[in-house]
Amino acid sequence: MNQGKRNPQCKVLLVDDDRLVLATLSSGLEEAGYAVQACASAEEARRVLGLERPDIAVLDVRMPGQSGLELAKQLQEHPGLPFIFLTAYGDEDIVREAIAHGALGYLVKPVDIHQLIPAIEAAVARAADLWDLRNTERQLQTALNENREVSMAVGLLVERRRISRQQAFDALRATARTQRRKIGEVAEEILSAAELLNVGKQQ
Repeated sequence: MNQGKRNPQCKVLLVDDDRLVLATLSSGLEEAGYAVQACASAEEARRVLGLERPDIAVLDVRMPGQSGLELAKQLQEHPGLPFIFLTAYGDEDIVREAIAHGALGYLVKPVDIHQLIPAIEAAVARAADLWDLRNTERQLQTALNENREVSMAVGLLVERRRISRQQAFDALRATARTQRRKIGEVAEEILSAAELLNVGKQQ
């Protein structure tokens, strides 16, 4: 086994209507240890995406039929799938449009394998960082929401039952344990019930 080869688990979807470019880059990536799915059109790429999930997509911008930019819009249905663009056109408008579509890299043809591999590795690493960041943000937001609801529910119990905050929190936690639910869910339920009660009183 060639020690210089990369992890073959890294799957690259390569899309380019120029069959010579497609064959050359596919061969170079496979030599470097990547698993490559080569497609000569966006339509063919969509069929592949319906069957398997690559780690990264490398898209030619201008192709007959559907363009790489149009295909990039559809990649939004595959969260966390990074992609980079290949194009023979280096004008600023296309660069801006590529970035607007979420591209993590942009290479102007002619591209050789020594340029493409670092771009792929950088995009995959960047995508992993972004995915971790989004997960952390979601977890933090969930925790903040739950803490806010728990705090409000505790305040409500203090007011209604004339008990201390610690006693109210302990009661909330005991209910959650008994029902095998998250404390945030129990708190949300208490707040919803109180809101319904207030609406009933107002009517």
